[in-house]
Amino acid sequence: MAQKIIVFGNQKGGTGKSTLAMHLVVGLLLKDRNVATVDVDARQGTFSRYIENREKTQRTNPDIRIPFHTTLPGSEADSVISMERENLETFTKLMYDLSSYEYVIIDTPGSDNNLSRIAHSFADVIITPMNESFIDLDLLVRIDDLTSNTIRPSTYAEMVWEQKKNRAVRDKGAIDWVVLVNRMSNMLSRNRQELDKILTALSKRIGFRLASGFKERVIFRELFLSGLTILDKDVPSIPQMSLSHIAARQELYDLMRALKV
Repeated sequence: MAQKIIVFGNQKGGTGKSTLAMHLVVGLLLKDRNVATVDVDARQGTFSRYIENREKTQRTNPDIRIPFHTTLPGSEADSVISMERENLETFTKLMYDLSSYEYVIIDTPGSDNNLSRIAHSFADVIITPMNESFIDLDLLVRIDDLTSNTIRPSTYAEMVWEQKKNRAVRDKGAIDWVVLVNRMSNMLSRNRQELDKILTALSKRIGFRLASGFKERVIFRELFLSGLTILDKDVPSIPQMSLSHIAARQELYDLMRALKV
């Protein structure tokens, strides 16, 4: 099986990247896939803390599966040229070291930096979560507030396009860019309908495809402290299974099918 590198990225925090990444990791582990994880968001480190919490829970629940995890802080070189060169060399070496893993899941910061751009350029799949909001739509495009017409792609969309070109030049590879609306409200509002309409139109123009994310659920915030996911079973610290949990699992299965994993 060819290795697949999946990068969770955007340039905005609070969209649930780390939660989605962790659930995808556990979903793959439970399918007996060989998974490595990389956190290049050294400053925030939410993905790493999620896995650290999971390791603590594993001490009393040894059946819990853990991926091989590493963090990758950026270069502290004095010059921009040296910093960019060191980051590329370090990242390239890491990908070589992880070449035996079937899946490498990478979480990036909610901001633009050189290391994040390099990670995007190595992706087979980029997953960009956004909240159910026109504020988050600004992550992809600049929209005229009166006509809802697209003015120009956002800096993040331009960055993804640039990394697609870098990937093609480096190894003739292609990047599958997936945008999903995450933390959805339980009710379909007029705002959501209009957002879906615009995203569908944009997907063809900017070059991404749409997938469904998770609805807003308290369970995700509760599970973070123990490093668990909605797929983990028979762990005392997991709240009793409810219809909401079952629906959340289905959302994850739907996402995995959309990602073809």
